[in-house]
Amino acid sequence: MADLPTRETWAHRRTWRLLGLIVAAVVLVADQLAKWFVAGPLRLRERGTIELLSFFDLRWVENYGVSMGFLTANGPLGRWLLVGLTAAIATGVVIWLWRERQRADVVALGMVLGGAVGNILDRMRFGHVVDYADLHFGTWHPFLVFNVADAAITVGVLLLVLRALITREGRDPAEDVHA
Repeated sequence: MADLPTRETWAHRRTWRLLGLIVAAVVLVADQLAKWFVAGPLRLRERGTIELLSFFDLRWVENYGVSMGFLTANGPLGRWLLVGLTAAIATGVVIWLWRERQRADVVALGMVLGGAVGNILDRMRFGHVVDYADLHFGTWHPFLVFNVADAAITVGVLLLVLRALITREGRDPAEDVHA
């Protein structure tokens, strides 16, 4: 039978939940401020592209799909279906964050949540997600144009995957099968 959580364990979980929500809020605010800046003061939509470095440009892209152009929303129904789908995923992330016991995973989940909410807000307000960061090496573009929210989601997911691969906490070594 599993041990019941102690008062100290509940205090840590409450602190970690708050940490995860703070990380999500910081990512959301940073994402929305960056999008406001490129759309407003920089007028990136009108300018199209601004070269900052030989390998990094600001480029206006209206993303009507999700990651890597999948599930492109063609019209209002598609737009709201994507909002619903990503909101359901964000809800799953909140539930996971609430139940998570590892601080590192809570931080990663906060990054994913903040990025997801930032992109949901764009889709609800504009009908598309505002992307602007274009990392390239000459004519080679290893990534699609992205934004702070996309970067936070990507880093958060990579942290979760790396932690899952590197640490095997809670696993009984006797359960490992060696061929």
